[in-house]
Amino acid sequence: MRSEANNTNNIKRSRIVKVLTGVGLSLSIVLSGSMLLPAQPAHAATSSASSIADSVIKTGKQFLGVRYQFGAPTGRTDEFDCSSFTQYIFKQNGIDLPRSSRQQSKVGTPVSKDQLQPGDLVFSDTNRDGVINHVSIYMGNGQLLHTYRVGIGVTISNFAGSAWDRNFVSARRVIPNNGQASAASLPN
Repeated sequence: MRSEANNTNNIKRSRIVKVLTGVGLSLSIVLSGSMLLPAQPAHAATSSASSIADSVIKTGKQFLGVRYQFGAPTGRTDEFDCSSFTQYIFKQNGIDLPRSSRQQSKVGTPVSKDQLQPGDLVFSDTNRDGVINHVSIYMGNGQLLHTYRVGIGVTISNFAGSAWDRNFVSARRVIPNNGQASAASLPN
């Protein structure tokens, strides 16, 4: 009987040792794997920039359907033209932009069409006269938030294949990666 009890105890100890060894190995794998992850500040910077972009887009969506008026005065929210719209919603999120689309196309950092991120400004020459005359905000997923033409107003449009895509001139990132508007990238 005593020999049977010793065998049972040995089996239990062996199982406990195996479980503890497995737990120890799992913890060491988890802990060593976390050393390969990026440092938290880099993640926080990206989150901050995307948080500002999300806020800009959310602010803009509040004005869906507001009428378009070429030359709409700065600060009005009952009518916008494309650049007064971008200027207003970015200002609401702590980023000052100049008034016209041409002026806005000179601030921030240039971005190629294939590198667009939410919150980037997209500039087009819809008159095909060599002069930027439209600005919109890239929302992600191939969509633009902007205003144009009487009767349409503030709206969301697909970018790919649109007039804004076919007449694309440039894009600018005015929301830096650290989420702070850089004095060097914005007008005085």
